[in-house]
Amino acid sequence: MKLLITGSAGFIGFHLCQRLLAEGHQVTGFDNFNDYYDPQLKQDRSALLEAQPEFELVRGDLGKAEDIRNLFDHAQPERVIHLAAQAGVRYSIDYPDSYLNSNLIGFHHIIEACRHHQVEHLVYASSSSVYGANTQMPFSETHGVDHPVSLYAATKRSNELVAHSYAHLYGLPSTGLRLFTVYGPWGRPDMALFKFTARILAGEPIDVYGEGHHQRDFTYIDDIIDGVVGITQQPPLTGLANNDLPDRGRAPYRLYNIGNHQPVELMHFIQTLEKALGRQAEYRMLPQQPGDVAATHASIEALSEATGFKPATSIETGIGRFVEWYRDYYRISD
Repeated sequence: MKLLITGSAGFIGFHLCQRLLAEGHQVTGFDNFNDYYDPQLKQDRSALLEAQPEFELVRGDLGKAEDIRNLFDHAQPERVIHLAAQAGVRYSIDYPDSYLNSNLIGFHHIIEACRHHQVEHLVYASSSSVYGANTQMPFSETHGVDHPVSLYAATKRSNELVAHSYAHLYGLPSTGLRLFTVYGPWGRPDMALFKFTARILAGEPIDVYGEGHHQRDFTYIDDIIDGVVGITQQPPLTGLANNDLPDRGRAPYRLYNIGNHQPVELMHFIQTLEKALGRQAEYRMLPQQPGDVAATHASIEALSEATGFKPATSIETGIGRFVEWYRDYYRISD
């Protein structure tokens, strides 16, 4: 297939492009290489992709309609996996403008281009953060998601609503994937695993919010990619009842959780990292941050039924692989 991956230099986008290229697909990547975190990491990811003959990189800005029109005219994708977005829950509290530009206006540009180019399937990244203040566990696609506790979460829920309207009005098949805390090699420096590793190796204290008691459904990158690739191959069909709407709408639209279905307490996560590094961390215990939730836990029954999705990577294995990559990438010896 001819596939377009936005955010191709990002953590998930990079791994997804690698998998799709290995499977023989023709992949166009799109990224703006912004400086939300170290652009060199993005450049190094992209360099590995650009070395492969079936990959082409296009640089541009989601917020510019002309960039997206030109991208689609050039790539002529059959299917689109839209991962590019302004990430981060806490960053959205201080810098809301970038979220409105990338996550709302940018999403509109992408879905409009998909409509006009008659794309067979739009798959886009939503987030577990849409569950917001929900306390019913595990989180299910049938639960209400009308109480986001961060602007980031609100923009992701907005994407889901816009996608449904396009599926209903124009018949554009779309699937939203609610991703649960993704980690692994080539991960994002703003995420806890990356920050903890850097500080522990530097002999600096780590900030442990929520007194270390909150839980996350940490999901290894390879498992995430399995789910994304599996669902991309299955565009939703018109006429089948949706899996998440109270009115059982029949537009070609779906939402799925992708998680590990095994929440891990933060302190256990840290202790597993300490074992992998062979070093003890110094803790700075702090209260929960604004925009954070006490726990996340994914119900993955719907995705499992649709694709056979079954996460297979334990937290010990996943963290071990990350540490191995980190030491190699930053040339840190034992």
